[in-house]
Amino acid sequence: MSYFSSPMPDRQFLWEIFSGVDKDRSGMITANELQTALSNGTWTPFNPETVRLMIGMFDKQNRGGVSFEDFGYLWKYVTDWQNCFRSFDRDGSGNIDRQELGQALATFGYRLSPNTIDMMLRKFDRLGRGTILFDDFIQCCIVLHNLTNAFKQYDTDQDGLITIHYETFISLVLGLKV
Repeated sequence: MSYFSSPMPDRQFLWEIFSGVDKDRSGMITANELQTALSNGTWTPFNPETVRLMIGMFDKQNRGGVSFEDFGYLWKYVTDWQNCFRSFDRDGSGNIDRQELGQALATFGYRLSPNTIDMMLRKFDRLGRGTILFDDFIQCCIVLHNLTNAFKQYDTDQDGLITIHYETFISLVLGLKV
């Protein structure tokens, strides 16, 4: 089952949404504008850090916002993540618990220890309830993906072990878009 295969929405539909979100009529959607437009299912704004990560992913011109042309891809990205989230939110609670997070990450191909999953749950559980909301789930998965890709650059024999100098490690971590 692919969680990331929703069709691209109709251009007119996207334009109506884009126009409603682009409050200053600049032709760009900023992180602040996007944050107020998105909902994580709890009637609270999206996590600002998750919004910043998503803007960074789709801001092809590095202008601090998303143009209409890039907005369609961002919309599809959020919709696909929403479908993915719902498929792992087995109890329909609107959040992902420890077991659901473990199942999701295993489905994505990550083989993580229970201690690591617990640590990730604590890191991305913004409300301290032992669960992860939709927007924090996106952030968790983006961060894990970016960290994994950075690690793979040095794991040339793909054995899950690397040896690097401390300054290389610092450069690696600080160079990530997380």
